[in-house]
Amino acid sequence: MATGMIVKALSGFYYVQTDDGVFQCRGRGNFRKRQIKPLVGDEVEFEAENKTDGYILDVFERKNELIRPPIANVDQALLVFSALEPDFSPLLLDRFLVHIEANDLSPLIVISKVDLLTDELLDEIKEYKQQYEKIGYTVLLTSTLENNGINDIVPYLHGKITVVAGQSGVGKSSLLNSLKPGLNIETNEISSHLGRGKHTTRHVELLSIGGGLVADTPGFSSLDFVDLEAEDLSNCFPEMAELSSACKFRGCTHTSEPKCAVKDALNQGQISETRMKHYLQFLDEIKSQKRRYD
Repeated sequence: MATGMIVKALSGFYYVQTDDGVFQCRGRGNFRKRQIKPLVGDEVEFEAENKTDGYILDVFERKNELIRPPIANVDQALLVFSALEPDFSPLLLDRFLVHIEANDLSPLIVISKVDLLTDELLDEIKEYKQQYEKIGYTVLLTSTLENNGINDIVPYLHGKITVVAGQSGVGKSSLLNSLKPGLNIETNEISSHLGRGKHTTRHVELLSIGGGLVADTPGFSSLDFVDLEAEDLSNCFPEMAELSSACKFRGCTHTSEPKCAVKDALNQGQISETRMKHYLQFLDEIKSQKRRYD
């Protein structure tokens, strides 16, 4: 028996990477009965008579798995947000960050297309960069057109499985092409009618980039909060999670409760008003969803 990692899933086939190359495999017939679905990123046991005729026999235990995109054993998420076209959205970034934190992944924030900015808008983006770095996040400013900041990303990829996420049209495919020239991933201009990029990526695949594996995926197609409880939301805001233990009430939602350490920090300017506004917006959304499902 041989072992390897699934690096691509396409049309019912799983492509397993080993030291001896890539083997095209199908899943065992009893996987469906056992409710096992192999995912890209899975470490598996398989047998194969040749490179194109193999069968996956077992899927080893996962440390995590994502549903959208379907991928396992991810170490970090590279969140790509454009500075312009489409405009940088701290609300959407915070929404992504909540999902990343809820899945226990490390986020790396990349703001692309900074070459399009005026000096005034660049100063604004740098202010956001400082705000997120104050929380503890890494933020890199890049331009694929001018090839600025691209090499700064590479050390963060080494030895890790990274999933790339971000809204359409922010330049995810262009970024991957710049990180590894020759990939030639299809990119599309933003639709002027819709104001967003046309979706180009069709399947999940791990690409060898910067000494690590990077998932070229359709990204997070759903960003609702169905699986997140209201009392757990603040744990996905690191600056709030750090203070929650000092709140008087366990499970404090930092809204109307007395002696709330998070609200005290907000009043003292230690927590961003914008982040707090987004937190309260997400909290209302979670409570509304729970009422609908109940």
